[in-house]
Amino acid sequence: MKPAPVLLALTLVTALAATGCSSDDGPSIVVYNAQHEQLLEEIAPAFTDKTGIEVELRNGDDAELSAQLVQEGDASPADVFLTENSPAMSAVERAGLFAPLDAAATDPIPAQYRPESGLWTGFVARSTVLVYNPSLISEDELPDSIMDLADPAWAGKIAFSPTGADFQAIVAAVLDLEGEDATRQWLAGLKANGTVYDGNNVVLESVNAGEVPIGIEYHYYWYRDQAESGENSDNTELYFFGDQDPGAFLSISGAGVLKSSDHAADAQKFVEFLTSTEGQQDLADSYALEYPLNPAVGLDPPVRPLSELQPPTVGISDLDGQQVVDLMTEAGFL
Repeated sequence: MKPAPVLLALTLVTALAATGCSSDDGPSIVVYNAQHEQLLEEIAPAFTDKTGIEVELRNGDDAELSAQLVQEGDASPADVFLTENSPAMSAVERAGLFAPLDAAATDPIPAQYRPESGLWTGFVARSTVLVYNPSLISEDELPDSIMDLADPAWAGKIAFSPTGADFQAIVAAVLDLEGEDATRQWLAGLKANGTVYDGNNVVLESVNAGEVPIGIEYHYYWYRDQAESGENSDNTELYFFGDQDPGAFLSISGAGVLKSSDHAADAQKFVEFLTSTEGQQDLADSYALEYPLNPAVGLDPPVRPLSELQPPTVGISDLDGQQVVDLMTEAGFL
């Protein structure tokens, strides 16, 4: 299926119900939110309580909202853009739509989690993992590299959900690290070997049920299910790739202020709150179990600490979402 045209994306997102509150009596900002809606519905009220600035959330996914911003250009009502994964931030950055962030917003976040341009910053991250069923496969049988999953030996043994922004961000990292030819071959191997599911939670359920031995997803799906009931994960374990393998990719959720914003100072305050120790602690205490990127804050056990991960170094502003869509369409995933 071809990617939705920009105008379709605009129509879809415009039709989405806005959440949050706006006030005629006080300051307010509009946030185009492609991060998890539930997470921002927890975090935005904390910002409002602290600052008195109301937040109107307009929710969509990475591709829809980035396309809408490019379509709207300087006429956009958005003050802030938030994403799940960084390729959508890169698309808006390349369109020249971001204002530089204040140092107060960027300084709390280590340099590897934000672009050199200073036009946006990461605020939380998620690690690529394999979830596996130890009744079907042992840990010592798992691959050293995610690239190995293209080998015919893995035929019929892999579950993944290719249509969402999560998997596409992983492909973007493979493209950045391994190049176009290797990515094309890897996708062809996954197409031959894997079973496609609709959604990462379904991937987890399929591995838990013993339908397939392993699945590709992000860490928090497993940890969330364990924290809630374990119903869809108790028969599985997590496997973290190491040695800066593409399979250890850390996907960064981004935050940026639109240079067309009519409320730039308040928008900067919102991003500053997201990266502050207070805001990052609110993120850590939320249901999300995504990694805060401010080193002053960490997730509680049993989540593996961010400091123990060995992600590869990628140019987060260079991750090319459109080329990924083209390659995945060519491979028959989209």
